[in-house]
Amino acid sequence: MRRCGPTDGWPPGGARANTRRWRCGPPKSAASQRIVALDTETVRLLRRHEQTEQQRLGDTWRETGPIFTRVDGSPLRPDYLTVRFRNLVHASGLPPIRLHDLRHGTASLALACGTDLRVVQGTLGHGSIVVTSDIYTSVLPEVYHRSAQVIARLVLGKARRTARNLRKAAA
Repeated sequence: MRRCGPTDGWPPGGARANTRRWRCGPPKSAASQRIVALDTETVRLLRRHEQTEQQRLGDTWRETGPIFTRVDGSPLRPDYLTVRFRNLVHASGLPPIRLHDLRHGTASLALACGTDLRVVQGTLGHGSIVVTSDIYTSVLPEVYHRSAQVIARLVLGKARRTARNLRKAAA
């Protein structure tokens, strides 16, 4: 994941945001350098988007790395995505949600589906599993309940088999 930001720092209150120059650089930590796994439908849609852009731009299209760019191929500014997302949420009539909340939602859903905490850590780019654990383990009490149910089934199943075996041996 590349990190993009203003070259001259954040102006107070975000004033004159459209006059700043942006640059992209390496990620902020080694853990941020990662491959993000995507499902086949998302990959199909992204490939279709890329083909559409190639056809639309013709000979002027060039491979630049980022999937979504401005018309000239330069990276989108991070604040553009935030503002665009906020406008789309508002237009949809849904309750307000920040773009960053999607990250938390993804992690919470992954854990609810039984994804290993290490996988969630890697997906989020956390440098330590402690960070992931501290943020997300208290969010999903149903994960704890499911774990208790699985453990109980395992223990009770073994206990029943042992009791059956003991009764057979005694008979």
